[in-house]
Amino acid sequence: MEAFDAEAVVKEAEQPEAPPNGDVKDLLDVGQEGNIQGQMEEFLGPQAEYDEEEEERKYYRRKRLGVIKNVVAASVGGMIVYSVYMGLLQMQLILHYDVTYREVKYSNLGLDDIDKKMLMGINVTPIIALLYTSILIRFLGTKWMMFLASGIYALFVSTNYWERYYTLVPSAVAIGVAIVPLWASLGNYITRMAQQYYEYVNYKEEHVQEQKKPPKGQGAYHTYIIVFQSVFFVIFHLSFVFAEFPMVLFLNNHLHDYNHTLSHVKHCGAEISGVIPGFNTTVLRRLPQSMLLIKVESILMGFAFLAMIIFLVLCGAAYRPTEEIDLRSIGWGNIFQLPFKHLRDYRLRLLCPFFVYSGFEVLFAISGLSLSYGVCVLGLEKLWLLIVVYGLSCSLFSFLSLSLLRLPRWVSLLGGAFVHLVLLVVLLCWSPAGAKPSLLGPLLVLTVLWGLGTALNKTGLSILLGMLYEDKERLDFVYTIYHWFQAIAIFIVYLWSKMPMRAKLSILLATLLLACYCYWVMERRLARKEPYRLPRIPRPRHKVKGYRYLEEDNSDESDSENSEEDEQEEGGRGQQEAEGRGAENREDRDQDAGSQASDSPRARREGVRGRRRR
Repeated sequence: MEAFDAEAVVKEAEQPEAPPNGDVKDLLDVGQEGNIQGQMEEFLGPQAEYDEEEEERKYYRRKRLGVIKNVVAASVGGMIVYSVYMGLLQMQLILHYDVTYREVKYSNLGLDDIDKKMLMGINVTPIIALLYTSILIRFLGTKWMMFLASGIYALFVSTNYWERYYTLVPSAVAIGVAIVPLWASLGNYITRMAQQYYEYVNYKEEHVQEQKKPPKGQGAYHTYIIVFQSVFFVIFHLSFVFAEFPMVLFLNNHLHDYNHTLSHVKHCGAEISGVIPGFNTTVLRRLPQSMLLIKVESILMGFAFLAMIIFLVLCGAAYRPTEEIDLRSIGWGNIFQLPFKHLRDYRLRLLCPFFVYSGFEVLFAISGLSLSYGVCVLGLEKLWLLIVVYGLSCSLFSFLSLSLLRLPRWVSLLGGAFVHLVLLVVLLCWSPAGAKPSLLGPLLVLTVLWGLGTALNKTGLSILLGMLYEDKERLDFVYTIYHWFQAIAIFIVYLWSKMPMRAKLSILLATLLLACYCYWVMERRLARKEPYRLPRIPRPRHKVKGYRYLEEDNSDESDSENSEEDEQEEGGRGQQEAEGRGAENREDRDQDAGSQASDSPRARREGVRGRRRR
């Protein structure tokens, strides 16, 4: 009995005393806080199933897919814009050429010479493009310049609903204003995407993580520049094909056959002067209904808006926000001077004849080969076939530039020049008679071969510029010079429309030979490692938090004179000045680390770990 009582006393002593009123809740809160703290530690701590390298690999794979999406979207957008533009312009020129159509539609409006005014606005305005293109790109940025230019082309389509001088002529002038900025932005955009793709493929390299330029002389970007430029021109050259849809589906049913349109044509080719002497001024069997024209223009307008949406939604930014802000922070005077200062580089000067020939040959393919040889022999109803074959050959043969992955860079450019050289000699000696449909086969062969030369020329020049200036911060100014010289060539073609065909072919041949010689001189000087003078893009002089720079750059200074300019110039400054600003500079560089890696999985994890340590 006593043992039982002693055991009961021990059990009562082991039981905890009842806490005061409210202490039970406090104990529960302490337990919940400990549980939450454990859950936070578990959430923020390293996960057993989390693979850091795998997540980083997936992140940069998504980035690479985004770059490919940007390239395809820009190519498709440019292709749609020019399909709509060339298709509408061709249809309007054919309709306005017919005397009956002009008398019925324009006799009371006084628009008999509207075609000449429109072509003058399109071809003359780009002459001054070198003065404003760099300023527009500085103000708008690369992506928004492409979007604005596509909107101007859509404006040109919309003015055809109400054909008056005050609608058609201003829209044609606007087209001329937008041509060079659009092409400069497209060329720079594709090259920039190649540079970004290289960074996302080699994201583990030290110079990529530190946002420095790749080692010189290794051709780090060359592979991606070749592939992306080839893809762009493969897609873009299809614009010649889609531009003929209005002709095939709508206008061809209203045209006379070759027996009527070529009834007074005696000679074609090298013997003629002008475009097609003796071509009949009535080419329409019946006038198209106005409602049908409105439907066709509405479809073209829809595709023009589609191109704008593609540029706006699917095309990503070409540069980081800090880089765009930096460009806008440069003075207007410096931006205006940069295209002219780039011409001091002997590489660019020696390529100028090729730029001019590039504009000559594509306009000759459309206005000379297709009209003075093709339509003059086969009739207007076969024009669509010649242009479609030309566009398909340009598109397919653009794949040949991929051979530059294994061959020297001069193969594409000089290969296209050799093809055109042979064809120009043939065309100088060939003067077929008019209205000979049996010559369809030889004309198609000539068109295919000319498309081969065009494809090699266009892809070769764009790839060459990307290779020569791969270490440039921006290529807007280089592509501006390229397409400005092309615009000058287009203006010359517009002026020589009344000249004899042999004179036109002789000018083409002389320009081609001069271009090949200048290119050979350039490659020879590069092989001897002659230094070239290329201005650097000046950095902003004002100090803004996050975008601060140490030195005030001289825009006249050459990249070749300062291969490692940033590190060497900072090292050459006084030790006292460097110590005084070193800590501030390191802080700013950390804040300005590129958006390329700021949102990567590794950056997010390091940020979380830093917060935990604090």
